[in-house]
Amino acid sequence: MPSSPLDVISDGSDFVHLDYAASAPCVRAAADAVQDLLPRYGSVHRGTGVRSQASTLAYELARDVVAEFAGARPGDTVIFTRNTTDALNLLARALPPGTTTVQFEGEHHANLLPWPNPLRLPAPASPDDAVAVLKLALDALTGPVVFTVTGASNVTGEVWPVRALADVAHSYGARVVVDAAQLAPHVPVDLDDLGADYLAFSGHKLYAPFGAGVLVGRSDWLDAAQPYLAGGGASAAVGDRPGDLTWATGPARHEGGTPNLLGAVALAAVCEALAVAGRAALHEHEQRLLARLRSGLGEVPGAIEVSLFGPDHPRVGIVSLALPGHDPAEVAQRLGREHGIGVRAGQFCAHPLVRRLAGGDRAGACGDGVTGLLRISFGLGSTEHDVDRAVTALAAVLRADRT
Repeated sequence: MPSSPLDVISDGSDFVHLDYAASAPCVRAAADAVQDLLPRYGSVHRGTGVRSQASTLAYELARDVVAEFAGARPGDTVIFTRNTTDALNLLARALPPGTTTVQFEGEHHANLLPWPNPLRLPAPASPDDAVAVLKLALDALTGPVVFTVTGASNVTGEVWPVRALADVAHSYGARVVVDAAQLAPHVPVDLDDLGADYLAFSGHKLYAPFGAGVLVGRSDWLDAAQPYLAGGGASAAVGDRPGDLTWATGPARHEGGTPNLLGAVALAAVCEALAVAGRAALHEHEQRLLARLRSGLGEVPGAIEVSLFGPDHPRVGIVSLALPGHDPAEVAQRLGREHGIGVRAGQFCAHPLVRRLAGGDRAGACGDGVTGLLRISFGLGSTEHDVDRAVTALAAVLRADRT
């Protein structure tokens, strides 16, 4: 059978990787794009030679591909960054003075910590609660406001009601930022469909190598802000005296230094491969695996799935478990060491949310001072065998702990 651009590159071992929410494996499209460019790349925007010119063209074509993947609109800009955290920090520095940032405590730290003047709302109990709480908060604010929200939780996998929240935010004149790090690998993302002014995601969660991410969105605040990295590329003209300079506009303003050409090209290659793939079929396959995993875990004594919005709420391929009486870190280590299964344990850079889910008054409180969870996440390349093996192994580890 011929290989597909979306085939996951494997080392041939029997190890089962189920920690996609942290870093997804590289797919063939990304590896081929990098391999093709390695023998002939040069500095981007820095020379007149064949290598530099070809690399500049490849870099800007990658920008165009990512723009289309994200549903960028006329006037939007695409800035290549290191990852989602970098992209959101960049935008946070570009906000007009006095901007209030509204966020829920369910966010990953990348979307919780960078923002100035934050107003943090409690994690909602339902989508309707989220809309109502946001409206109440916005009623009390004046001046420029940004509302920032995850597309899908990196803890529970639940898809947030982004469009409904964005409509409320826009009705108050607020701008909307969507952290799509966990959403983009699983479903199509589009700025208009989401109601977003800005969108950020990472290559390493989207089946590309580490080191490239993007910020896509409205250009006015970005063009008015001080460059994120002062240096070559960000400067259009530099005079003889300190302060005698003109900054570039557009993406170059915030892409100071030699850019990550290989990362941008790899990320764009995955975006292109996903765009032409049957994403509906990919989503259906993932949902079947998700249902199989959740059904299996429901039969494992001592493993309790956690959620904000309830068991029937739509979600992507992420499941987190409270393990009362067990240390999730030790369970994860044993799954890897004894069963060849890689999962994640801890608080997943979402400490407020995990503390609520793992130690609050909801079902699944850990007790014994344990505040972490065990997370299983999957995507392209995952199989029914992987899911079944994880369920069987987890049951064996928890059973052994009780004896």
